[in-house]
Formats: sequence, structure tokens, C-alpha cells
Amino acid sequence: MAIYVNSEEILWRGKLWCHLVADSLDELHAFAARLGLRRTWFQSSGYPHYDVTVAVRARALKLGAIDADRETIVDRCKRLKIELRQQSQTPAAP
Repeated sequence: MAIYVNSEEILWRGKLWCHLVADSLDELHAFAARLGLRRTWFQSSGYPHYDVTVAVRARALKLGAIDADRETIVDRCKRLKIELRQQSQTPAAP
């Protein structure tokens, strides 16, 4: 399992932003928590990911995230989307 972050650097609201994804949702949320990200910042519609500033990206890389290209980010997001769909179809335990 791995965490991935790109260097997209999209300008929005005066800051440069990148995307943080992982091989699994559990791993993504755990890593995001280590970075101090709120779970409410997780973007589940479209491609599941966290947006992170370039400063947070640098911290993520120091903690072991992999610098990923666009193709890798999109591939992992597609997998996370499938995982989200499967979770929503699983009945909750009583």
C-alpha cells in the first residue's frame, strides 16, 4: 500500500494545491490524519482525494508519500471510487 501526491500546483484562492490519494481509503484517511487534515476535507464526489497545499505536499513527501504523475493519480482515484461504491453497497452491521 502507498500514498501518492502530485505536483499539480493548481492556483485557487491564492494558494497552490496538489492532490493526495492512496491505494485504499483507510490508508488515505489515516495518512491525511497524520498530516492534520480534517476528514470533512475529503472529496468523495468525482475522483476521491484530498486537496493539499504545496507546504502540506512537502510534509507528505517527508512522511513517505510518493511523488506521482497525473496518470498514477487518476488511476488511484478510479480505484478509490470503486472502493467507495463497494462500501456504499455493503449493508451496515446491526
